[in-house]
Amino acid sequence: MMSTDSLAGRLAAVRASIAAACVAAGRDPADVTLLPVSKTFGADVVSEAVGLGLRRFGENKVQEIQAKATALAAEHLDWVVIGHLQTNKAKAVARFASEVQSLDRLDLAVALDKALQAQGRGIDVLVQVKTAPEETKSGLAPADLPAFLDGLKAFSSLRVRGLMTLAEATDDEARVRTCFRTLYQLRDTALQAGHPAHALSMGMSGDFALAIAEGSTEVRIGSAIFGARTSKL
Repeated sequence: MMSTDSLAGRLAAVRASIAAACVAAGRDPADVTLLPVSKTFGADVVSEAVGLGLRRFGENKVQEIQAKATALAAEHLDWVVIGHLQTNKAKAVARFASEVQSLDRLDLAVALDKALQAQGRGIDVLVQVKTAPEETKSGLAPADLPAFLDGLKAFSSLRVRGLMTLAEATDDEARVRTCFRTLYQLRDTALQAGHPAHALSMGMSGDFALAIAEGSTEVRIGSAIFGARTSKL
């Protein structure tokens, strides 16, 4: 068995755990995508991950994407914004990111669409929905999702790919699963209404097995792959 002391070993262990969670849930492992979250780790670490076959990375901060995308420009990597996004970062997103998973406000959609139109390109977006009770969690209120998805049809540069959420930070697995189940149900309702919101980005290092059991199609894994962070950026 490969040691988990190395990036390669941790990545292999995560992939094996994802596959095991899929089997336990009666799902095909091919239906769940891994999004490695490289936030706070430098371009050198990302470069090592690229050497292991990873090409798409999640980041919380646009300035980190900009720095790493510039340093690793020759690799032509895909950068995904997963953190809370301010409208004044829209131009940088339009230049460097391939996807935003934290779209939760109309003013942000307006800013992103304007910046992307200027760049002559479009990006995939996921709508972040607040399914957890903590006030610190960002996201659109579930009740506001139908109208918000309808409104996004006006923005031709934003391709709605699905929904994203952060589960409640608790050891109570039932409450965590409720967050994920809520997003799954919201996704089904959106699909029935004709929105192409197939993707469900939910589950992180500590709860991805529960997310997979509740229907996640993409898990965002950081520390379990890259190791403990020395910064809370």
